[in-house]
Amino acid sequence: MFGISELALLLIVVIVVIGAKKLPDLARSAGKAARILKSEAKAMKSDDTAPATDQPAPRTIQAAPGDVSPSRNTPESGNPRQH
Repeated sequence: MFGISELALLLIVVIVVIGAKKLPDLARSAGKAARILKSEAKAMKSDDTAPATDQPAPRTIQAAPGDVSPSRNTPESGNPRQH
C-alpha cells in the first residue's frame, strides 16, 4: 500500500501542519487514549465472564406520584404484599 518514501513524506507533512512542538503532546494524548480504551475493553470482558448467581436479585417497583406506599415488592421476589 504505502512505501517508505510515502510514509516519510506523510510524516513530514504532519510535522509541518501540526508543528514539531505539539507532536509529542499529540502522541502522549494518543497513548493515554489507547490505554484507557484497552482498560475499558478488559473491564467489559471481565464483566461478561463473571459467574451468575443462582438467585435473582429482588425486584422492587418504585411508587408512582400520589401513591401511598414508597415502594412495594413484586410477587416474583417471594415477598408479596399482604392485605
